[in-house]
Amino acid sequence: MKRIVGIVGGMVLVLMAANTINAQGCSDAGFCTIDSFKPNNQKEDSASAPKNQVKVGASYGDADRGIIAIGSYVEYNRSLSKRWGLDLKLTALSQSGNDISVFGLSDVFVNANYQAAKNLKFTLGGKIPLTDGNRTKDGLPLPMDYQSSLGTFDLLLGIGYQIVGVQLVAAIQQPLTQNNNQFLAETYDPMSPLVGWQSTNNYQRAGDMLLRISYPFNIGEKLKITASLLPIYHFANDKYTDAFGVEKEIANSEGLTLNWNAYVDLMANKNSTLQFNLGSPIIIRKARPDGLTRSLIMTLEYRIRF
Repeated sequence: MKRIVGIVGGMVLVLMAANTINAQGCSDAGFCTIDSFKPNNQKEDSASAPKNQVKVGASYGDADRGIIAIGSYVEYNRSLSKRWGLDLKLTALSQSGNDISVFGLSDVFVNANYQAAKNLKFTLGGKIPLTDGNRTKDGLPLPMDYQSSLGTFDLLLGIGYQIVGVQLVAAIQQPLTQNNNQFLAETYDPMSPLVGWQSTNNYQRAGDMLLRISYPFNIGEKLKITASLLPIYHFANDKYTDAFGVEKEIANSEGLTLNWNAYVDLMANKNSTLQFNLGSPIIIRKARPDGLTRSLIMTLEYRIRF
């Protein structure tokens, strides 16, 4: 009971801190939320274990500049053999704030998983965008904060390992293409709330690397709480092209973001689970032009195996 009280107390502190912190939580970029890179994802050895899993989920995020981001997804995981598995995930995103409200499909994630050993897994996959990252309003391009996808085809590489209960994941998400965003803040009326935002015309986004460290606590037979640290390193400063056609770096967009996560898993039965996930940043990058800023993100997910 003391352990539960302590964890709940920590969540409350995070919620309080979320009112004053603006940072990138892992959300839209996607690779920290796919099945292989989340905690509590160990493969069962039993030949009778279910081969299929379906997930549906929704998330709420406090984004930058008064924007509320609500995401949704459906995911299918298939065990092909003792070693191999496939994941397929479809995402969508709604953003509202500053008298702008938009909704759209985001990305499709396709991943192949290889279980090299009981405690060792490799993942290779990709992210396929369902938009070009250049949604407009009244004929003017919107900033990345209102795009439902980064608009890039990405390569995903990851490795997962477990030792003495500690779950470790390292992964890279590298854009192979760039989007078609054409947002220039100076093209907006001086009274517009978008004036002064970071321009992302011909946006060139660098890749990311994550390291997730997780440890689960079993609270009885049906309840599990997992504490997780999630550092994400953005490899280089992003770039954009100004109104004069000059390519410029976006200063301070390279660097480290450190997120704190807590997962609460409630098992309805052996093959059905409800999961709540809460995340908030501890260390931030100063510039986040990709629109992934979150001071708080909460996700509710239901999954069933068959």
